[in-house]
Amino acid sequence: MFQYNQKVMDHFMNPRNVGEITDADGEGTVGNPVCGDLMTFYIKVNNGRIGDVKFKTFGCGAAIAVSSIVSEMAKGKTLGEAMKITNKMVATELGGLPKNKLHCSNLGADALRKAIENYRKRLSKSKSRGERNESAVRIKKE
Repeated sequence: MFQYNQKVMDHFMNPRNVGEITDADGEGTVGNPVCGDLMTFYIKVNNGRIGDVKFKTFGCGAAIAVSSIVSEMAKGKTLGEAMKITNKMVATELGGLPKNKLHCSNLGADALRKAIENYRKRLSKSKSRGERNESAVRIKKE
């Protein structure tokens, strides 16, 4: 049996920001074929900041806790700040993870970065087509 600290257990038992944003500005999914964990992050961007973030995670308690804490760490941050969230920062914010569960912190940070990259790719495509969607207008105002 793994020994999780109180903060990990709290985020596992009471995860924050669970769900899906149907009109998300960006979406990122990562998985680990060895352990079977799968995480999807959804972001809404407002004025260059992550205004809302939700996640869906299929995995162990550590994976759920990691997704929850990453969502809290990212909310309100600029895209650049959120891109700098590392697995070490995630594990530290949770107060540590068992050694054989540290890979979960990689997945959370990676899924968030993929969502941001997806947003930037969508934004780039819409600009190249001359579209002026709401997200593009928000970014342009920065």
